[in-house]
Amino acid sequence: MINNFPYDIMVERQDALERLDLKVYWGTYEIRVLRFHFVTFPSGKMVTFHKHAEYEFHFIPRGKGKVILEDEPFALREGMLYLTGPGVMHYQEADAAEAMDELCLHVDIVNLADKEKNNGKYARHGADPWEMAEAHDCMEKLTRLPLRPVMDTHRAMPFFLEAYQASQMKYAGLYTTIKHCVIQILLRAVRAYESEPMEAMLPARDMKAYRYQLALEYMQANSSGEVILDDVADKLHISTRQLQRIIKEMGGGHSFSAILEDIRLQAVCRRLVETKEPMDTIARLEGFSSGSYLHTVFRKRIGMTPTEYRNLNTSI
Repeated sequence: MINNFPYDIMVERQDALERLDLKVYWGTYEIRVLRFHFVTFPSGKMVTFHKHAEYEFHFIPRGKGKVILEDEPFALREGMLYLTGPGVMHYQEADAAEAMDELCLHVDIVNLADKEKNNGKYARHGADPWEMAEAHDCMEKLTRLPLRPVMDTHRAMPFFLEAYQASQMKYAGLYTTIKHCVIQILLRAVRAYESEPMEAMLPARDMKAYRYQLALEYMQANSSGEVILDDVADKLHISTRQLQRIIKEMGGGHSFSAILEDIRLQAVCRRLVETKEPMDTIARLEGFSSGSYLHTVFRKRIGMTPTEYRNLNTSI
């Protein structure tokens, strides 16, 4: 019979993750990993009543047993998890006839913003407000989770294995991978206690502004060659009519061709100031059919000839 238990590979070095000095920063929180391991309780093994000052997440990937949380006993079976928060008295026991495996994540969580708000020292430049809000929501829910086991419905357990494999295979980005696994375990454990899924609240783009910016970036990147409306619309996966409306609305009423001409003229102005290239060369490099046509367009749009512009902006 083939053993398909995926966590068997963790038996060889059950404390491999505990040997890492892990501090995970998520939003305004510092998560210090104290224990992060796989352990087997032999059949009949008992762990007498004890408590911790930190959070400890217990997952049961195989076997069965029981846990007493404060004074309430609960049966444990494969696929369950439970949380023992700070100060929670608990007792663990493997079944008398069957061993019980456990994946354990023991973390100390500190809100750095609260810790240092009185002295004003804490600041995270460029911190993502959405990440901060989600981290705060998760930590708030941790403090209110009921003292009872639930099924690992959102599959937090595989992240123990992913973190272990990263530590052993030592592939690129292993440290970041392990830290992300810690956050996923916390998130998915909390989610398992939610009876009904919450409506997702995610940052939303202003799609008109977003598509307009993408169109400008494409036009700027390709302005020296042939740029047509159909090509830009195709890159944005929208119709040419829709792109025309977006450009007119977001571009102050200007047309596609006028904005493209502006982009090319800006590039011409830079070349006039930064190089000594002749007009025909600049015209060819910046998408104009000839030096004489560039001269005509430039004088009409800028109000002076290219030579006058060069002399005015390069003289000391």
